[in-house]
This record gives sequence, structure tokens and C-alpha cells, in this order.
Amino acid sequence: MGLVKEWMDVSLQMLTTKHKLKDAFRLLADGEWVELPLVEDGKMIRVVNIKDCLAAIEGGMDWDEPIGLIGSVNFLTINEGFSIKELNHCPLYVVCEETKVLKGVITQKELLSIYQTVVQQHEKSQETNEWYQLCFDTAYEGLAIVDETGIIKLFNETYSRYVGMSKEEAIGRPVEQVIENTRIPIVLTTGIPERNQIHRLQGQEMVVHRMPIWKNGQVVGAVGMLIYEGVSEIQQIMTKKGALEQQKGDSSHQSNKPIARKRMSFEEILGESPAISQTKKIARKAALSKAPVLISGESGVGKEQFARAIHDTGIMRNGRFVSVNCAAIPDNLLESELFGYTEGAFTGAQKGGKQGKFELAHKGTIFLDEIGDMPLSTQAKILRVIQEKEVERIGGMEPIPVDFRIIAATNKNLEQMVRKGEFRKDLYYRLHVLPLHIPPLRERKKDIPLLISGQLSILCETYGITQKTIDKDVMQLFFRYHWPGNIRELLNVLERLFALTSESHVKVSDLPKEFFQTEKIQAYMTNSSPLHERREARQLDQEEEEKTVIEKVLKEVRGNKSEAAKRLGITRATLYNKLSRYQL
Repeated sequence: MGLVKEWMDVSLQMLTTKHKLKDAFRLLADGEWVELPLVEDGKMIRVVNIKDCLAAIEGGMDWDEPIGLIGSVNFLTINEGFSIKELNHCPLYVVCEETKVLKGVITQKELLSIYQTVVQQHEKSQETNEWYQLCFDTAYEGLAIVDETGIIKLFNETYSRYVGMSKEEAIGRPVEQVIENTRIPIVLTTGIPERNQIHRLQGQEMVVHRMPIWKNGQVVGAVGMLIYEGVSEIQQIMTKKGALEQQKGDSSHQSNKPIARKRMSFEEILGESPAISQTKKIARKAALSKAPVLISGESGVGKEQFARAIHDTGIMRNGRFVSVNCAAIPDNLLESELFGYTEGAFTGAQKGGKQGKFELAHKGTIFLDEIGDMPLSTQAKILRVIQEKEVERIGGMEPIPVDFRIIAATNKNLEQMVRKGEFRKDLYYRLHVLPLHIPPLRERKKDIPLLISGQLSILCETYGITQKTIDKDVMQLFFRYHWPGNIRELLNVLERLFALTSESHVKVSDLPKEFFQTEKIQAYMTNSSPLHERREARQLDQEEEEKTVIEKVLKEVRGNKSEAAKRLGITRATLYNKLSRYQL
């Protein structure tokens, strides 16, 4: 904020002993000054106010008489180098420290100006801090900053997701209580940075930096930075780099070697919202054991993706991942698919028989998708295979030992099915050892931009397009939409936009009509809030959004209402009603 000399008023009126009483009275009566300094040879000797003038008149002093030495000797002086932080009184007279000559004054006017400036700077500082906090929390890298004693002072949301502890809980704690296996205390002791180090966190190998913070020759803290979510991320970068270099070379020579199935990692399951981060944390722990996993969630949330990641990063990763969709196989064929059969077991059985899925999954993982659609008779046999770890082919007499890990998935409420007798209770409890629920997209809309970003690069490569962008108004509608089909629907919508739009920028008018059906969106918003006031507020927001969309589409079609109605997926009559309603 500075010193007094930067703020003092140097235009103050001064009095001398030769000034007439009427002059002093007139200057004070103007109201600009509460009191005036009385100086002699430039040095302040007294202060004069209205009361002093009135007292002089009552004492018999004439108006035209010099004021002489009237006034008070009680006043406060400070020097020009005085800090304004220490101002707590006014008026204050500023004098030169060496000559004692009066230089200026600090009055209520200056104090008010200082206060206003302080408020403005505080507001600006708050805004800057908010931007810093947003950047800190938005950073892809996990960031943790500690003081010289190892106490966490700053902790961002990215790191919070990995350790499963909120920022509020982490800040103020010793770093070793929050980040397992951390070496930050060692960096604080040695002052030596550790860059690009492998750090095992939540059963996952990650790449981190640990850097000391130096000030005046002392280590005053340290920064822990999580650079890559997993080592496989680096491998992906190198794979992409190799693919690009190959394209730059001779693209005409293509390898005829079969491409092995790419392993799935948890980093490839895109999402940074608390809901999906917690799910990934549980899944990482599940991958470290052979215990059965029961994955629940609506259709399209990515249950198989999680199952593959659990297998590919788990202790059974060297075996096969065998997937069975129980809802897609007819009941009369399901058992032969699961358990296999011997030669001649039934009409049409292939020569030599056939291995079942459980045999194929030996030393690996069997994934039973949509297990809620499995017949009760087959459920009983599945239960026996899980308990006995052996399987009998249809038509066979000898049990075949199998060692596998089972992961099941369903979009149904198995507990409710158990109560209704539609699913075996004993099988449910056999599967429900490590439950894993995947949240629907509507509960993790924060992840939509990240999901879109990941899919855009894939689609650009698939369709041979250099780049395609999405308008921010489209993104706003994506955030409004209910997404009943979850991530699968989002990916399908993106591919449809790629296939049907010729321009490199996707606009609102390119979206399918379901995104403009206000009734559906409004119904969701109404059902998702129990409070009438909140519903009304959201309805106003939705109407404003709809108005903006209509305006934008009309602009794009240059006012052609027929074309606008077609793009919006409504009739012309409905469009005219909305135009009248919104006064467009």
C-alpha cells in the first residue's frame, strides 16, 4: 500500500500569526477543513479551529486583528516515511524529519481514499486467488504443497480423487498420513528434487515429481506433483508417437501380423468427477485379489470396460478375459456355451466336443454380463462351478478342474430379484463379495468434456479428419440433457455428428431433435428436485436456454422458420407459439 508521502494532501491551507481573524474564520467556515495548521517559518506550532476563533471573539479580539498565537498545541505529527498500515487517527500532520517543515496532512478524506483502495485491491486479490484456485483444482496433475514440517498447505481435487480424501480433510495433516509411500519428507530433509519417479499409490504405479521449495537459502516446503496417472499412460504416448512416425514413413507397407488385444487400464476410463474417481479407487483395490466382483449400473455406463481393467491390471492378467453376454444367448444354448459339451452330447454337437467358457477362462477371468437375465436352472450350475472350481461338460462324466476369477455385471436390482425369487439368493451372496457400482452419466456430467475430448481424437482418426470442434452452446445442451443411454449414448451422438456434419465445427442446429424436447428435459429437472422453489428456478433457466437455442438456429437459417422448425424437431405452429411467447 505504501507510505504516507504517497497519500498526504499537499494542498492544505496554512495560517500564519499575521493572518487576520476574519480570514481564519472564513476558511474554517467553508467546511473543507476541520482545523488549520498555524506555521511559523514553515514549521507547525499550533492548530486553529472554529471554537478557537469564537473564543477569541468572545475575548474581545477584533475581526481585522492578526490571530497571533490562538489555538491549541495538541496535534499529532508523523514523517513522510510513515507506513499507512499504522494510521489510526486523523488529522495527522506530515513534517520533514530533519527540518520539521510541514509537508502535508492526512485527513478523513485521505483515510477514506486509502480504505477504498484497500477494498479494491482486496477484491482484485480475491479474484486472482479464485483464478489460482480454479487453475490449481482444474490441473490434470495432482498437486500437493507442504511446509517445512511436512504439513499439507495446498491440495488440489485431482490428488484428492486418487487418495480418496477431500481437500478439506487433507489440508493441515502431515503428508505421510494422506499420500501413502510418499517421499516428500525425504525431499524436505535433503533439499534434492526427485523427478519422474515411479510412485505406487492405491495399487497403481504412477509417475511423480517431488521438488523442494527454496527461500533465502532454506528449504521452506516442497511440491508433490502427480504427472501421469499410470505408467501405461506413457506407453500410450509412445505408441501414438510410433504410429505417427510410421505414418510419416511408408504408409503403403502394412503389417499382416495379427494385432493382440490392447490391455485396458484404469487411466483409459475417462472421468475426474468424485463419483467415478471413487469407483475407480474401489476397482483398483478389487484388481489386487481373486475375489468375485459384482458390477452394477445402468446400460451404457461402461461395466465391461471396468471388468477388463480389473482383469488387465489384476493378478489374473496373464490369463484370458472371457466375456459372456447372458442376455444375448438363448436359454437352450447358454449351458453349452458356459460348460462346453462332449462329442455326441446332442444332435449337431461338433466332432471332438467343445470347450466351455469356464474352461477357456482357466487361469484368467470370466465376465458374465447381464447375469440378471440368466435362467434359474443355469444359476444353480454356475453356483456349483464357483464353489467346487470344477466344471462338467454336457454329456461328460468327468469333472474338469478350473481356476478362474469371476466378474459379473447387471443393470437390474438383484436384491429385489432375490426377494421375488427371480434370482438365487446363494448365488447372489457368492457374487456380492466385492460390489462395484458405476454411476450414470447424469450423476457425473462434469466428466462430459473429458469424455468428448477423448472420443473426438478417436473419431478424427477414424474418419480421417484433422480436427473437429464443438460449439459451447452445444456443450450447454449436453449438460442439460438427461442421457438415458449414458456414455454409450454420448459416444453414439458424437459419431452421428461426425458422420452427418460436413463442417469442422458442430453447431446447435446439427444436434438431433431429442435435445430440443423441452418437456423431456423439464420433466427430468422437475423429478430431480423435491423443492417447488428450485423447480421454478430451473424452469426459468430452461426457458432462457430454449430461447437462446431458438435465436441461434434462426440466425443460422437466416430467419427461415420452416427450416428452423425442422432443425429444432418441432412443428411450425409450435415454433410460432414459442416465438410469440419469447417475443422473438
